[in-house]
Amino acid sequence: MILFKGGKYLKENKIVQGDILTDKGIIVKTGENLKDKAEEVVDCKNLTILPGLFDMHSHLREPGFEYKENIESGTLAAARGGFTAVACMPNTNPVLDSAPLIEFVKNKADKIGNCKVYPIGAITKGQNGAEITEMGELKESGAAALSDDGKPVEKSNVMYNALKYAKTMGILLISHCEDTAFSDGVVNEGYSASVSGLKGIPAASENIMVSRDILLAEELNTSVHLAHISTAGSVDIIRQAKKRGVKVTCETCPHYFSAEDSFILEYDTNAKVNPPLRSQKDVEAIIAGIKDGTIDVIATDHAPHHVNDKNVEFNYAANGISGLETAFMLSYTNLVKVGHITIEKLVELTAFNPAKILKIKKEGIKENAAADFFIADLEKKVKIDAGKFLSKGKNTPFSGTVVYGDIKCTVYNGRLMKW
Repeated sequence: MILFKGGKYLKENKIVQGDILTDKGIIVKTGENLKDKAEEVVDCKNLTILPGLFDMHSHLREPGFEYKENIESGTLAAARGGFTAVACMPNTNPVLDSAPLIEFVKNKADKIGNCKVYPIGAITKGQNGAEITEMGELKESGAAALSDDGKPVEKSNVMYNALKYAKTMGILLISHCEDTAFSDGVVNEGYSASVSGLKGIPAASENIMVSRDILLAEELNTSVHLAHISTAGSVDIIRQAKKRGVKVTCETCPHYFSAEDSFILEYDTNAKVNPPLRSQKDVEAIIAGIKDGTIDVIATDHAPHHVNDKNVEFNYAANGISGLETAFMLSYTNLVKVGHITIEKLVELTAFNPAKILKIKKEGIKENAAADFFIADLEKKVKIDAGKFLSKGKNTPFSGTVVYGDIKCTVYNGRLMKW
């Protein structure tokens, strides 16, 4: 048994003072001044215990790109960031478009045991945008959802049919919203692009596909989830669709409310991401969408890369930010600490809503629930140091940024991991 003593914890959407006793992966008792004997006592004075986070959009890179990340390093990074569950995208090599590959990822992650991994299968075979995968087999093998993330399903008729079949199979589609007619750009179209001389990507690239997939889902009366929303236009389109009753959910990422496109003026390729960092106006719209409930989830879009993928000219650098180890701290600092939302709302966005959307059971901190939580010093300032990441990917534009919410340890399935 492990006794977590003297801290605060989230109980039924309210922060309360108390202790937590765990045994064999289960929370067996909660309350004030517990006197139970335990093999280990963890001093939680001045610390806050929160439910384990759930990232519904990560790239673990295995199989095929283990030089960037693998399941072991990626899940260790997740645990370091307070995550006890992640859903990993299928743009691996080979693509996760068959039952054996889904089972490979799931079984390997379970054997490693750093956190739970829910593989996401591909919408189209090989992510080629043409032939729809065997959705029933993917679901049966353990796929939590389907996505061609990294690429859009470009042909509208293919996406229409995919949504139709997914509805029949009872599995969610996650859309990468990008019109590839604009894909020759590398940064957000605007002032920073003009000053830097780098080719811009207009907001229309995202807005067009957000609109299309909402219209398709509306016509079919089915659900669709929109990944990594970054523009003011997308937020407004989604807001209006929800008012009409469309079954659309969406996510954004910490970098879309913690940074804007001026980050690229130093030509730091660690700030190159797709969709690109947007304008201050877009940042403000993303925050407004989080506050009013238009945006359902904060996901990381953890996209680790080898240093050689980033240490090239900006135009040729890979897109992506390594985000699992900074997501909570950036979100807490830029949303909660400044008063945009409460810590309870942040947990909803980063833990409970992702599980709800993926129809996965997620319990909070209560007796007889799984011992899945993390412990943080919410008042401690820390400086992000990419060199200390447990992820193989050190690619972040936030290295050196001072944030709040230092994570001290993570408990997954009763296993205590101290940092």
